[in-house]
Amino acid sequence: MRLRHILLLTTTAMVAAATLLRGAAPVEIVVWHGYRGDEKAAFEKVVAEYNSARAARSIRATTLAVPYDAYPDKISATVPRGKGPDVFIYAQDRLGGWVEAGNTIEPIGFYVDAATKARFLPATIEAMTYRGEIYGLPLNYKVLAMIYNRKLVARPPATSGELVSVAKKLTDPSTGRFGLAYWYSNFYYHAPLMNAFGGGAFDGSRKPRLNAPENIRSLDLLLKWADKDRILPAESSTALVTSLFNQGKAAIVFSGPWFVGEIAPGIDFGLAPLPTVDEAGGRPMRPWMTAEGVYISRPSVHKDEAYDFASYITDVPAAKILAVEGRQTPANQKVYDDPVVGRDPILKVFRQQVGVAIPMPNYLEMTMVWSPVSTAMNSIVQRSATPQAAMDTAQREVEQAIQRLRK
Repeated sequence: MRLRHILLLTTTAMVAAATLLRGAAPVEIVVWHGYRGDEKAAFEKVVAEYNSARAARSIRATTLAVPYDAYPDKISATVPRGKGPDVFIYAQDRLGGWVEAGNTIEPIGFYVDAATKARFLPATIEAMTYRGEIYGLPLNYKVLAMIYNRKLVARPPATSGELVSVAKKLTDPSTGRFGLAYWYSNFYYHAPLMNAFGGGAFDGSRKPRLNAPENIRSLDLLLKWADKDRILPAESSTALVTSLFNQGKAAIVFSGPWFVGEIAPGIDFGLAPLPTVDEAGGRPMRPWMTAEGVYISRPSVHKDEAYDFASYITDVPAAKILAVEGRQTPANQKVYDDPVVGRDPILKVFRQQVGVAIPMPNYLEMTMVWSPVSTAMNSIVQRSATPQAAMDTAQREVEQAIQRLRK
């Protein structure tokens, strides 16, 4: 390890040396992202500052905003053929698939020293790691938290018992009002409850465990909230949850940073961490965390410059711009020491929540989970199958899909 450190130049020195060797010939780094609105404006401001800081070295980054729906397929189709960007920003859920596909993402463990690794929230660097190798620098993260209407809820519930008690008092199905609303038929939104019981999609050896007892217990509790406690709407979707909250007909919702931007003007809202679960021994609800990584394309011929860019936009000054102006939740943990960021009531809660979050699996096998489990969740909430029967079916389908993949 000592020899490696002796041989390894800092990224800045490597980029400077490369610039001298090529006689200050300009280098253009092409960067793809999926941002819109304020997020895009803040990101482009960071890029402009990078370009200004690197002008003397004749390094310039240019950006392309790719429509989000087409984004992952565009990466898969173009990057391996050397037709894509030098850098792209995307969540970690496709990481395993891109690594296994080959010639898509450059491993960057060679570049990442201890100081760089320490700048990030541990869960976010874990999300960028696949089979023990780091493949990206985390930029932002997203987790679910509790969002509540202050007019209806004086103090956010801290436990599942308090949650049910508060929600029951605020639920009146005859008027379309509910104490709690979230997209509970969606596996991502159910994950906090599942993880509280110690469940999950995979075990430690990457084998699916969808029908594990802990997962079934979490689904049983969900049905109790719906059928016995009657605190949830009969159907749910993101559009319905947003509509109910903005009409003052949903007192509490479970959602992420994206929901905050959809809250109607005039709604006095607050955020709090998700409650602990009495039925799970008082353990906290643990949402899945998704992290946006800054990845270097494997075919790029400007890898040193690309890493320099990745390092720059994940450092504290850039993170502050993304947080304050773009309303992002940065993965850089040191930025929360800044009083403007650290005292922000929204960012503060998401920072608290990520402390108990679990990185969403970035395995290639995870792509085979979504469809069977979506079918299972819909069957469960529609009462056409028991949790055990539905998850048994999903387990078999995922196992079969993985077997076909390995053949």
